[in-house]
Amino acid sequence: MAPSAMSRWTGSLSDAQPVAYWLDDPGRPRPRPALTAAESCDLLVVGGGYSGLWTALLAKERDPRRDVVLVEAREAGWAASGRNGGFCAASLTHGPANGLTRWPDEFPRLHELGARNLDEFERAVDAHALDCDFERTGEITVATAPHQAAELRAVYEGMDRRGLADGLEFLDARAVREQVDSPTFLAGLHDRRGVALLDPARLAWGLKRACLRLGVRMYEHTPALTLRPYGAGMVVRTPYGSVRARSTALGTNVFPSLVRRVRPYTVPVYDYALMTEPLTADQLASVGWRRRQGLADSANRFHYFRLTAGNRVLWGGYDAVYPYGGRVRAEYDDRPRTYAKLAGHFFTCFPQLEGVRFTHAWGGAIDTCSRFAAFFGTAHRGRVAYAAGYTGLGVGATRFGANVMLDLLAGERTERTELEMVRRKPLPFPPEPFAWTGIALTKWSLARADTRGGRRNLWLRTMDRLGLGFDS
Repeated sequence: MAPSAMSRWTGSLSDAQPVAYWLDDPGRPRPRPALTAAESCDLLVVGGGYSGLWTALLAKERDPRRDVVLVEAREAGWAASGRNGGFCAASLTHGPANGLTRWPDEFPRLHELGARNLDEFERAVDAHALDCDFERTGEITVATAPHQAAELRAVYEGMDRRGLADGLEFLDARAVREQVDSPTFLAGLHDRRGVALLDPARLAWGLKRACLRLGVRMYEHTPALTLRPYGAGMVVRTPYGSVRARSTALGTNVFPSLVRRVRPYTVPVYDYALMTEPLTADQLASVGWRRRQGLADSANRFHYFRLTAGNRVLWGGYDAVYPYGGRVRAEYDDRPRTYAKLAGHFFTCFPQLEGVRFTHAWGGAIDTCSRFAAFFGTAHRGRVAYAAGYTGLGVGATRFGANVMLDLLAGERTERTELEMVRRKPLPFPPEPFAWTGIALTKWSLARADTRGGRRNLWLRTMDRLGLGFDS
């Protein structure tokens, strides 16, 4: 990157605040008081992100008499649930290519369950008046290199052969640029119905309010410190109190699981995003984007981007940063060198928007697992259930995962619990220093593949055979 170009692009960041745009909202609800006593309940939910909030809400919907307590270490939605791009996808498998590779026989059922989950999600938005700017816009995955165009066409043809291409359309360069105009777009795969866009923080806050209306007892600034058997149930200790529960659902995702044997299955990956000032009518017209679809490019090191309800552009992705040792720390949430890189990529994609300024720049940790899609399980003789490893696609899939956890705690055989995806776990990550070395080599290999026509080297081919991967 030339010094003059660096100066021009980074100048757009001079006023950017290092806080998540979605959380920088005067409508942010006041936190609930911390737990300062000994409580007991039927179901304890640990974690106040999407995973925990959906679990508490659905538990009350299944049985309004069930006594549910939720504890959250900070405030509901403050971590990944309030920092993501707001893409709410039907896919439960991190996209069709990953699903077809890992669960070819089961994929039609997974595809159907994902579509049903998104429809039910939309109905819940209406039923609970979740004020989160929900828009069923769809998404276009764009190719910015010739080999990516061929890969997108192959995905479309694979879905079409299986009778699963309803709502999908392959777009050539002219067709994709008629939708959204960038000189970098060479093709696209348009999913017209399988993705919605929303305000992620306001979704979390809406779920919090809905839980409280249904009678969930919620304690914020209440980290769960230990989890142990207690009689016929479990007890969780917190700094100022404790909760005894017949069953416990863990929705802690990127944070270390209270079930220690689950910890090797996830690693934290730090992802970063920028938000522009609102586009003027002329600026928006220069890009097109009349249908407001979400977009993502299909490189290994990919970007995701979208319009907000106020016609700002969110631009994120590309760098996926794994901190040595898998530590989750607030200091990693801010990374100026990544912001500068993202700004340059933004204006390369949309040169007609040069002069637009960024108002917010932020990061956060994603829980990734080696198969890129959530895994599930139980512990302590079925009294504890967990779901984790959503790998950046948890906005919609956490609702499905919440239902899985409730099914497992009830000991029920359902169409969800019978899935191979639910019954089997991914391969765990190795201990350090092997995890850091392997992830660094994988990242280097993926970046190299992007510049070499998608050709995967021996390392990536070996990882593919083993079912291992790394993504954000």
